[in-house]
Amino acid sequence: MTEALVVALVLAVLVIIIIAKTAVVVPQQSAYVVERLGKYRDTLGAGFHILIPFLDAVRYKHSLKENAVDIPEQVCITRDNVQVHVDGVLYLKVLNPERSSYGVADYLFAISQLAQTALRSEVGKIDLDRTFEERTHINTQVVNELDKASEPWGVKVLRYEIKNISPPTDVLAAMEKQMRAEREKRAVILTSEGERDAAVNVAEGQKQQVIKASEAKKQQQINEADGAAAAILALANATAEGIRRVADAIRVPGGYEAVQLRVAENYFIRFGELANASDSTLIVPANVADAASMVATAMSIIKRQPGPGGQEPQPPSILSRQG
Repeated sequence: MTEALVVALVLAVLVIIIIAKTAVVVPQQSAYVVERLGKYRDTLGAGFHILIPFLDAVRYKHSLKENAVDIPEQVCITRDNVQVHVDGVLYLKVLNPERSSYGVADYLFAISQLAQTALRSEVGKIDLDRTFEERTHINTQVVNELDKASEPWGVKVLRYEIKNISPPTDVLAAMEKQMRAEREKRAVILTSEGERDAAVNVAEGQKQQVIKASEAKKQQQINEADGAAAAILALANATAEGIRRVADAIRVPGGYEAVQLRVAENYFIRFGELANASDSTLIVPANVADAASMVATAMSIIKRQPGPGGQEPQPPSILSRQG
């Protein structure tokens, strides 16, 4: 019984080993590389597979998921001979498990070293001031270089991202001073531009004010001239109308005598005003007392219209009748 039990146990262990060597379950997004007697036979995808015991063996297991590889920090020298510390992260994916197994001993290590070399090469092409703004360009160039080298290895480099760029302390201090100077320069420029715009606006406002004032003065003068012209015209019209009415009044019966009486009254009034002036020295003609002759002289300038017979009547003077 003891020997039979031992044999049974051995057979059981042998069956378990055979099953373990024969049945293989490959997880999703994984690939197993199988060799038969040390030679590549097949690449197993996700699912259940049966192998030939003791002949087939799984030598390499690869994950087909996208993998992130940390690139260690390294010292890079820029084109203007400044040392900067740069690190990054690399994203890659296995596309061909067979090439990844036999094309390179360790594709992660190989790609990591190649990424550092490509990064140093790209950083050395640009100046320090441009390293921060050229991150995207550097990342793209590193990916292009790695993609060319990793194609025979069955690995696809998807992207590379720079995490940190750390210049030396003294360079950082100099860059900070430069940025502060640039900010102060921009502030001074903006202040001067603001003062210039303000001066231009003030000058433009004064110009518009002068123009508006001159236009207002011009319009005022035009209005005053129009008013004066209208007043002169109205006065002339009124004077003409008055003269016309006086002329009409002279032509009616008794009009000429009324004019004589009005002239005589004005003569005596004005002569009296001159005589009452204490500071006036008068030189009068010899016939100043002859009012009738003075009125006749004044009336001689009045032209009368001819009468019905073509003769200009000579009515007797009021002053003569009164004498």
